[in-house]
Amino acid sequence: MKNSDLLQIAKTYGDPVYVYDSEKIVSQFNRLTNAFKGVNNLKLNYATKALSNISILRLFNSLGSGLDTVSIQEVQLGLLAGFKPEDIIFTPNGVSLEEIEEASALGVQINIDNLSILEQFGSKHPSVPVCIRINPHVMAGGNANISVGHIDSKFGISIHQIPHLLRIVDVTKMNINGIHMHTGSDILDIDVFLYASEILFETAKNFPNLDFIDFGSGFKVPYKEGDIETNIEELGEKLTSKFNAFCKEYGKDLTLAFEPGKFLVSEAGSFLAKVNVVKQTTSTVFASIDSGFNHLIRPMLYGSTHQISNISNPEGRERYYSVVGYICETDTFASNKNITEISEGDILCFKNAGAYCYTMASNYNSRFRPAEVLWHKGKAILIRERETFDDIIKNQVDVKDLFAAPKKEKAIAK
Repeated sequence: MKNSDLLQIAKTYGDPVYVYDSEKIVSQFNRLTNAFKGVNNLKLNYATKALSNISILRLFNSLGSGLDTVSIQEVQLGLLAGFKPEDIIFTPNGVSLEEIEEASALGVQINIDNLSILEQFGSKHPSVPVCIRINPHVMAGGNANISVGHIDSKFGISIHQIPHLLRIVDVTKMNINGIHMHTGSDILDIDVFLYASEILFETAKNFPNLDFIDFGSGFKVPYKEGDIETNIEELGEKLTSKFNAFCKEYGKDLTLAFEPGKFLVSEAGSFLAKVNVVKQTTSTVFASIDSGFNHLIRPMLYGSTHQISNISNPEGRERYYSVVGYICETDTFASNKNITEISEGDILCFKNAGAYCYTMASNYNSRFRPAEVLWHKGKAILIRERETFDDIIKNQVDVKDLFAAPKKEKAIAK
């Protein structure tokens, strides 16, 4: 997409606004598919939590993707978007037995990550196929905040609890058809990931009736110029070799599954916001935008970096700015960032805004969540309207009759 296209979108649909490039999403999906072309059965289950707009889900459905979901609401979204139940895997954490049973009743693949629920579900529904999420105690990600494979993680069943797990399966006679792991996001070291996969292979040998092995995802994408990323092609070559060898040893051609989210949509997204105020202090020049961490929380929550450019003045002289928001708390997007000269009213573009950006937005400070636009085949298509004040109050119950204003007594004339 060109700057002129983005500026026109901001003019047409207002700002702030999220924009997603469908061509980039498709190319990332094809890149991952091609990296594992040596596997007979490959299943990519898009991680809904990364970007859950129903139009984005319909795009993935058209590509032949499956769906990874973490809540009953995401399951319902997937079904509404046209996914078949058998193409949806439900991988929640810390939810009730009732929610898992609700998802199971819809016909989706269940993935359980704790012994308590596993035993309860297996006792009640022994014939329902269940996948088990294993914690390999391996951190393959580069950020401790988003790594979920370490020993103290709340996610997954520890490999040290395999004997207990096997006892539950034996007693309940439940049907285990899949083994799963997810080590975390921003995988930098392929060898560490491959080491974790060996642990998963060893675990899989305990279950004779598997249909698939799910290796999670968390592949790193570049967030700035010169940034490192997961070498998907190298990973594809090495893991394919290991997976095919395991299938031969196992005696069955299993499906290799992934649940990519960020890898598929992060680079496809741009976030556009207008500059409200340029403010000079004794040591800093602030560019304050018409947004805040209510719309884009990742920099404050994770310390993540998003490239920021002034698409209203792309050829201007570069200066250093701290880009901040309008929330009445510290909400800094970037400190002393080199950006072409900014004037009030300019549009700034935040890159890598496709994953975990809109889906983590809120109404903090009673601000409206922004619109979403899909750039598809050279055209801008509105896929979510900007919220209005009616959206803010529609679920609130106004109990004004309980709090009538006190009546003022009339002054007595003397």
